[in-house]
Amino acid sequence: MTRTIAIIGGHGQIARRTSARLAEAGHRVLGVIRNPEHAADLTAAGATPVHADLERSTPEALAAAIGAADTLLFAAGAGPGSGPARKETVDHLGALTTQRAAQLLGARVVQISYIGVATTPPDSVGADFLAYQRAKHAADLALHASDLDWTIIRPGTLTDEPGSGRVALAAELTRGPVSRENVAAVLAEVLAGSGLSRVTLDLLDGDTPVAEAVAAHR
Repeated sequence: MTRTIAIIGGHGQIARRTSARLAEAGHRVLGVIRNPEHAADLTAAGATPVHADLERSTPEALAAAIGAADTLLFAAGAGPGSGPARKETVDHLGALTTQRAAQLLGARVVQISYIGVATTPPDSVGADFLAYQRAKHAADLALHASDLDWTIIRPGTLTDEPGSGRVALAAELTRGPVSRENVAAVLAEVLAGSGLSRVTLDLLDGDTPVAEAVAAHR
């Protein structure tokens, strides 16, 4: 089945890797970006650029910009050094806007979080990370409480190691490394398929082939 998948935060490293995999498999990928200068990078990855400023868009405006999609991937993030205020407006409120846009479009939502988002961080972490954690946890809780068809993928510590195509995927894992390429492989498998509904899964590099790891939770 060919799908139309909109990736919110389409210029991110994982987002572009995921776009390339989905496009290669024959799916239509829409990459939602704020900066039009990033359009060429999305096109190179096989995605169609869609311009929308997530921090200023209403759910109605975001849904209208996307036009039609059966799945939305929330991959947006304020990024390092952005400060607590933007963690709230992008990582939390941007996720809520995406969820409401999905309701308008009748689409499912796949959301990227991280392992340990619901745990109490050590005292040594700074204000930026605390704001990030609060934002991501609130976004996850909102999705859990919604009536949407959703999946949350929570990777461990991201690396730029080559993707092995083998992962550990479970309801709860101890924090560890996972390559961005392996994250993209899992996301592409989840986005292209169906049956992984209202499930939260932790993700690390591991020993199980990606398709097998995902299929075990359908």
